[in-house]
Amino acid sequence: MSRAIIIEDNLAAEQHLRANLLQHCPTVEILDAAATVVQGAKIMRQHQPDLLFLDIELPDGTGFDLLDILGDWSGRIIFTTGLDDQAIRAFRYAAVDYLLKPIESEELVAAVARAQQLQGQRREQHRLLRQVSDPQAALPTRLALHAQDRIQLVEIKDIIRLEAESNYTSFFMASSKRLLVGKTLKGFAELLEAHGFLRVHQTHLVNPAFLTEFIKTDGGYLQLSEGTKIPVSVRRRQLVMDYLSSLG
Repeated sequence: MSRAIIIEDNLAAEQHLRANLLQHCPTVEILDAAATVVQGAKIMRQHQPDLLFLDIELPDGTGFDLLDILGDWSGRIIFTTGLDDQAIRAFRYAAVDYLLKPIESEELVAAVARAQQLQGQRREQHRLLRQVSDPQAALPTRLALHAQDRIQLVEIKDIIRLEAESNYTSFFMASSKRLLVGKTLKGFAELLEAHGFLRVHQTHLVNPAFLTEFIKTDGGYLQLSEGTKIPVSVRRRQLVMDYLSSLG
């Protein structure tokens, strides 16, 4: 059983979330709710919950301000938001759980299940989230991943390649480590293509820093520095050729 607090300044949104939790998440006990940073800090200290549903924009500050006040509180957080694509991109980089308003019951159930199972580096995730949320910030150099039962933070420059495996994605790292992440390749492609990664096949995303050769025979494939051969699809062939031409 998880003991939960809701921080939400929109009464209708709070009531909708409560109703969804009562109906679909019997392992969650709602202890209390608040609409501001100040009220939220007070009830968080009073109840010390395991789980926090946290809106980003509040009348007297932001959800980040509340996290600063809470300091070393070690519970799990699910952000609730109606914000734009920039915010969603930030959530994805930091691998934090978030729900878009109006909240769908299936997404709520999945987020609660993850929050109850995962361990990880909450403080590092939120530092990364705050960094990426700044519209003026440079591209982040790190990526947080839901790998098995924990959160793993990795340096983007150390990712050699990604490979799709059904609804999972395998990350192959320069350290020879392999991380299996419960998310499709498409979501990571949207983030990592901004860092120059190449989607060379439906199931392959490659860091060109590890590319040594493009072999045109046998249908076309890339040779990577650690020895892997990655196929290049017919419709992605021109992407690879354009990239190689840009180097000259």
